[in-house]
Amino acid sequence: MPMRHALLFSVFVIASCGLAYELVAGALSSYLLGDSVTQFSTVIGAYLFAMGIGSWLSKYVTRDLAGTFIRIELMVGLLGGFSAVGLFIAFTWLPGPFRLLLYLSVFGVGVLVGLEIPLVMRILKRELAFKEVVSQVLTFDYLGALAVSVLFPLALAPHLGMMRTALLFGLLNVAVALWALHLFRDQLLSRPWLAVQSWAAFALLALGFGSAGQLTSLAEASLYADDIVHAESTPYQRIVVTRWRDDLRLFLNGNLQFSSHDEYRYHEALVHPGLAALPHARRALVLGGGDGLAVREILKYPQVTSVTLVDLDAGMTDLFASAPPLVALNRGALSDPRVTVVNADAVSWLEESRDYFDFVVVDFPDPANFALGKLYTSAFYRLLEKRLSARGLIVVQATSPYYARRSYWSVVTTLEDAGLKTAPYHALVPSFGEWGFIVAGRDVFVPVAVDPEKTRFLTPQTLADLFRFPADMGRVPAEVNRLNNQVLVRYFEEEWRKVVR
Repeated sequence: MPMRHALLFSVFVIASCGLAYELVAGALSSYLLGDSVTQFSTVIGAYLFAMGIGSWLSKYVTRDLAGTFIRIELMVGLLGGFSAVGLFIAFTWLPGPFRLLLYLSVFGVGVLVGLEIPLVMRILKRELAFKEVVSQVLTFDYLGALAVSVLFPLALAPHLGMMRTALLFGLLNVAVALWALHLFRDQLLSRPWLAVQSWAAFALLALGFGSAGQLTSLAEASLYADDIVHAESTPYQRIVVTRWRDDLRLFLNGNLQFSSHDEYRYHEALVHPGLAALPHARRALVLGGGDGLAVREILKYPQVTSVTLVDLDAGMTDLFASAPPLVALNRGALSDPRVTVVNADAVSWLEESRDYFDFVVVDFPDPANFALGKLYTSAFYRLLEKRLSARGLIVVQATSPYYARRSYWSVVTTLEDAGLKTAPYHALVPSFGEWGFIVAGRDVFVPVAVDPEKTRFLTPQTLADLFRFPADMGRVPAEVNRLNNQVLVRYFEEEWRKVVR
């Protein structure tokens, strides 16, 4: 009976480990390659296929089941445990074959995990009837998968990060091997090297777990050209701030969000054309923009009495409200008494809000995946329009009309589908190139001269040029981005893939 309970608990642990490696591979590939749906779909498919091959290969294991099971645990612990470390370093130094290495890693772990469960079932068959073996093993297998699927997004990924999470589960796999050595010690007395190998694997993984921070820093130091002055993983993203001399740069999941050398161009273009036309504006809303830079520009208008900033990530808003160089950059905007910071999902917050706003800034990251793409849909814009005052305006950052031309005009088309009149415009931001924005409201928008004392980039003379598009950025046919198709995500991926190449 104790043997049976020990082996069934081992099933729980190894099922947890197997799913953890799969989730780490999917999350890491999404972080590094983008398009989370594609990455998770292909990683899961490759992993399940490999598990099937592993299960098929298990029939060729006819002798020494306990010893083979232990060796497999050691192999999957080492391969899975160091998978995130290896993939992160490979992406940094060997970007060409990264996808091949990713799927080879997933395939290798999947084959080994596929071998585990059939071997445990055959070992348990000595003590239980076949139907009991199948029902109990599968029950503990599914329970282990449930446990890690809940813990991964809530605790493991945000607090341990990808590398430490993979190494932790590698340690658990090796711990199962050590436990099995104890359970089957009578059968394995003639193989002392198996114990030496198990403890060596455990020590190697423990060393890796302890050094994961340094390994992450080493990989990121090669990934980013400038010195990293802040790096953290939150439940929602990887935040990295770099510095080169007086240039601070913010990266979210590896994507540049701003350079302090020219961010003023972006944020002036985002805020001032719309807000300058609203002398009556009192209440402003910023969705996204947790860096406080859009809020900084809004606060230059004394008639604005309140600004509500809604950003999902408390790690982001806390950083930009406390780190001295970043507070200096946003001029303490997030601590201004007129500003209220809310850490919540924008859609949920809008659904519950009963407030109306005169000016709304939508400053979300680009629609690189479906989670972000939903924030660019006609359903979202209709929801947002309900919170707009009678003469209010919405301004949306809408990616580049030059590099992602169809994506940009899809956002315009989507706003119009939501019943809003649009005024597309663009500005040159050296760090990004030509960047696109859209003012939208219930009436036709007429630009008003901006106050040059409030801006470094915009002037009354240059404002009109923002609303003129050269031929290579002019309007092209594009579909409405709806929740059930998210065509914008496909446009964005296709167009930016060409730019990266």
